[in-house]
Amino acid sequence: MAATSTLTQPTPGSHSTKDHSTSSQERVGGEYLEVRILRQDGPGEPSYWERHQIPREADMNVISVLQRVAAQAQAADGRTVPPVVWDCNCLEEVCGACTMVINGQVRQACSALVDKLLTDNPGEIELRPMSKFPVIRDLMVDRGRLFHGLKRVQAWVPVDGYYDAGAPAKISPASQETAYPLSECMSCGCCLEACPQYGKIEVSPRAGETTAEYEHRKAAAYDQGFVGPHAISQAVLFNSHPTGKMIEGDRWDSLMAEGGLQICGLAQNCVAVCPKSIPLTESIAKAGRALTVHAIKRIFDR
Repeated sequence: MAATSTLTQPTPGSHSTKDHSTSSQERVGGEYLEVRILRQDGPGEPSYWERHQIPREADMNVISVLQRVAAQAQAADGRTVPPVVWDCNCLEEVCGACTMVINGQVRQACSALVDKLLTDNPGEIELRPMSKFPVIRDLMVDRGRLFHGLKRVQAWVPVDGYYDAGAPAKISPASQETAYPLSECMSCGCCLEACPQYGKIEVSPRAGETTAEYEHRKAAAYDQGFVGPHAISQAVLFNSHPTGKMIEGDRWDSLMAEGGLQICGLAQNCVAVCPKSIPLTESIAKAGRALTVHAIKRIFDR
């Protein structure tokens, strides 16, 4: 378990005067866009800054910027460089795969508009991978620990077989209104990046270790770390469901174990950066009250 990230100072390079393929009619006033990217060649490798310059076009988002950077495969100082690697999928701020740190703020690259970014920071756009997850390459990180947290709290409604279980229990409109905002979580990782109690855990394979042994050791390390506000909120969501409530005690037990709710320092950074405005701190408060009741019940159940 180690956090290995070595930063090097960027090397300002002369701006390329090479003619780019983008049509001049699409460019915004013939301007070029400066992009500074924190790159890393592989897991555990040192990171380094690299500057790129691309034609600025109308209505660009950060994904389109990265596409131009990848197609160009040339740094601002004229060096030929490997295409920058990043992760994305839906491009509609639904999947959370393209989450990265943009101009110092964790957010999704698909919904980060260049015009707005340059209004806030006219000089350039700076891109970094999230710092709380191991870097696979460049801006692509391994979010496996995020999903492991959901497994820890059993963030699902258990289905036991395929037999007819009868009509589902009704959920009142008031309960639906409370549950819906929590169901919007897309597991993007923004809340974890902003959380001061969620530290980076990076487990590297050992020589001679099998894949199964490595995965077991990694899961054990994840179990010792803070589960995170996203998992706490999902535990509250599924414990409010009539069927999900059947394993309510198991979820509370998970949040009372090592790395559970007691680690939360109530910094409230999570709710400040959540792109879906999910009331995470309300979920944390609800979970805290429920855990108190659950702990008292366990005393009398002995």
